[in-house]
Amino acid sequence: MPTNELQVAATSAADTPMMEQIQVMALDWGARIIAFLLVLIIGMWIAKVIKKGMIKAMEKKGVDVTLIGFLSSLVHVALQAFVVIAALGKLQVQTASFIAILGAAGLAIGLALQGSLANFASGVLMIIFKPFKIGDFIEAGGATGGVVEIGIFTTTMKSPDNKKMIVPNAQVMGGKITNFNANGTRRVDLVAGISYDDDIDKAKAILNEIIAADARILKDPEPTVAVVEMADSSVNLVVRPWCSGDDYWGVYFDTTETIKKKFDENNISIPFPQRDVHLYEHKEA
Repeated sequence: MPTNELQVAATSAADTPMMEQIQVMALDWGARIIAFLLVLIIGMWIAKVIKKGMIKAMEKKGVDVTLIGFLSSLVHVALQAFVVIAALGKLQVQTASFIAILGAAGLAIGLALQGSLANFASGVLMIIFKPFKIGDFIEAGGATGGVVEIGIFTTTMKSPDNKKMIVPNAQVMGGKITNFNANGTRRVDLVAGISYDDDIDKAKAILNEIIAADARILKDPEPTVAVVEMADSSVNLVVRPWCSGDDYWGVYFDTTETIKKKFDENNISIPFPQRDVHLYEHKEA
């Protein structure tokens, strides 16, 4: 055999194992890539289906729209992260270190956002337990006003003089919440003072007439008109009618004004604090 032919045969024999290795590696990586793509595509599809099913289930149970959107998005992102990690495992990527990095990053972010996480947790509790709803007039978190928006991190309120107040949810849930509209009706508490010389029965009759003439005042619960105190300068009568929460301030202001006018018409005095001063002449011996 000529020398050139021997060299070609030797080269072919040397290249054969290398080609076989390349083919094996190509088949191996091809299978891994296909498995990666299948896990990724099917996993993302399953995550999307779970999100839709979760939304439908919460809508049937009447869960708040804000909470539905947030929880479904949170679960969807978590499922997507799980699918990506599982898919990377098919490529034989070491995911343990990757998960450790994500965990450390999550811990660092959590420590940096402690206040925000507290507000978030309070917002979720507010949406679940619903101590108040949009439109209610409440006192909470050091603010008093009507609820305009209930967010994940803050609650927006409008004060009676039309100021916009944004209160962190942690402050709202961390203290006492007074909901003035929760029960639908409210009691108006007024005190009418009369002189000790005036007729108590006559004053009570006038007060009952004022209450009966106002259509906004409810018959049930029954209004209360009674003597509550014999003060230094007056006999005080409590006037406690019930009305709708929406009519509270109208009844409060109008009843107060009407009491003054009716007492004046019937010569019933509304005393004011006074003091008798006695002067004595001191005579020197």
